[in-house]
Amino acid sequence: MKLSSRTLLAASSAALLVGGLISSSPAQAGKRGYAPPPPARTIAEGLFTPLSLAIDDRGRALVAQNFAGELLRITPDGQRTTVATAPGEELGAVSSRGRTIYYATTGMGETPSAKLFAKKGGSDPRPIADLQAFEAKRNPDQRITYGFRDLPAECAAEFKPDNPASYTGIVESHPYATHAARNKVYVADAAANAILSVRTDKRRAKPKVVAVLPAVGATATEEVLGAQGLPLCAAGHTYWFESVPTDVEQGADGWLYVTSLPGGPEDASLGARGSVYKVNPYSGQVRRVAAGFVGAVNLALGPNGKIAVAELFGGATGTGQVTLINKWSSKRTALPLAAPGAVEWVTSRRSSKLYVTTDAFGPQGPAPTAQLKVLKMGGSHHR
Repeated sequence: MKLSSRTLLAASSAALLVGGLISSSPAQAGKRGYAPPPPARTIAEGLFTPLSLAIDDRGRALVAQNFAGELLRITPDGQRTTVATAPGEELGAVSSRGRTIYYATTGMGETPSAKLFAKKGGSDPRPIADLQAFEAKRNPDQRITYGFRDLPAECAAEFKPDNPASYTGIVESHPYATHAARNKVYVADAAANAILSVRTDKRRAKPKVVAVLPAVGATATEEVLGAQGLPLCAAGHTYWFESVPTDVEQGADGWLYVTSLPGGPEDASLGARGSVYKVNPYSGQVRRVAAGFVGAVNLALGPNGKIAVAELFGGATGTGQVTLINKWSSKRTALPLAAPGAVEWVTSRRSSKLYVTTDAFGPQGPAPTAQLKVLKMGGSHHR
């Protein structure tokens, strides 16, 4: 069984998630407490799949309506301006630094495309990297074996060619998030299963691989193999899923912090398998910071080592939450928020605010009902 690294992230919805093959228990998630969300103000309503968010240096929100192929700038009082469009393509992976906005487009048609753009001030957007061409040439995870790694040859032969027992990294690119640093942009490529970097001080830079995320293993059971009509000989063996990066931010310690979804279903049907990793941008070393998330699609770095993780399908009812963790502690606080698609944390001497896009997906899938909210992060358990 080959589970694609792109289900939700490719432009599908929660209703289209693939059914499970693997049974696994939820990863250790630490001590979790639930709290009502802090005071919130709604800045914008009627958004469509706002899966990427950034706050510029003037306090304006940059919101990508991914599946509409549109990037909006929204002022604190809710006024909207269209910054960029990509008709017929997905537009997302937005970040900003100074007067420059970075974003990516992904085309999923017969001729796939993935490009990174920079837009400075009122100038037209310019492409700064062809990520699809880089993926076709380099394919960073080509040496990683996904699926079953230790099946006897006679068992592996029982799997159908279109659903093989194992496979290596596929050539596909889907830039899902970016982080703009001083002279480069880091890219979380959800289909390449890698973190890339692109220099911004050159007219046309070649991407480089920072790190490839490790595969995620879970044990196949005879019960679910039989239910899916798959060879029972694979029972008891480990299936290795693709590890899909969904966001990247750089911490005060210089490390990159990355949320990750496991390939296959992103809901809780196979357990809480999402993780937060930290990546050394110089050596490529990868360390797991926290695990036990459901639909971890975005993160934001706050004060005092706090990390906010948007769990699209998290919570007791699976309808979403933002979980606050501290990288120095196992204590977690979950804020019930419906289908959060993206988060950003803005902290100053006077205030600490968490921006969240909510209702990124409705019960029936994508709909123009999402909101952009700002939460005042006060109170002892939010500081």
